[in-house]
Amino acid sequence: MRQITLAAIMSAVTVTGALAHSKAEKTTPADAASIDAVDIIAIAFDDPMRVTAVSMTGPEGPVSIDRETGMEPVSEFRARPPGDLPAGTYTVDWRGLSADGHPMQGTFSFTLSD
Repeated sequence: MRQITLAAIMSAVTVTGALAHSKAEKTTPADAASIDAVDIIAIAFDDPMRVTAVSMTGPEGPVSIDRETGMEPVSEFRARPPGDLPAGTYTVDWRGLSADGHPMQGTFSFTLSD
């Protein structure tokens, strides 16, 4: 009986640990959106995430963005792109550490219209 109880506890701990990974729930702009202008890049997470790296690439190559969010774990990461972006498709790549310490990464893209 004791072995079964220990196995059940270990299984519950493993499932709880797996569920603790933070996930990106929403991005601004929305993934695959076609928009006229962009003034903020944001990623909302279901649990706090420490975003360790973020980059944006556009039709002319890498785009410099200014982080508004530091390196502390946050439920929403925010950064500002420059105001004079040309039309085209942009991709945002990010990496971070979830609330349980696991490395996570993601990407989303959007298109700026003329």
